[in-house]
Amino acid sequence: MISPMPRQGLGPLSGTDAERLAEIMQALASPVRLRILSVLRSRSSTVTELGERLAIGQTTVSNHLRLLRHLSLVTGTRHGRHIHYSLFDAHVSDLLDEAIGHLQHVPRRD
Repeated sequence: MISPMPRQGLGPLSGTDAERLAEIMQALASPVRLRILSVLRSRSSTVTELGERLAIGQTTVSNHLRLLRHLSLVTGTRHGRHIHYSLFDAHVSDLLDEAIGHLQHVPRRD
């Protein structure tokens, strides 16, 4: 078993921070939201583009994006009639990278 590397400057979470982090982790527990974030990791996209790329309805995409925006995981920039969504910042991309890296090091459950 690999020992976790301690991160400098991070102490125990406060109750408020634990609640906020739990809300983010619950949002990330959705396979659809993870797929949306994985697409946005490589390029910004509109609701229509995400729906087509992931083969899910635009209403479903919009509902997921609304929550992801509320949690500051994605941001939207208006270009004419369309909103282009992208990851909020590099921390979101890093979080996805770490989770994917972890996934590659744990045994697959079938």
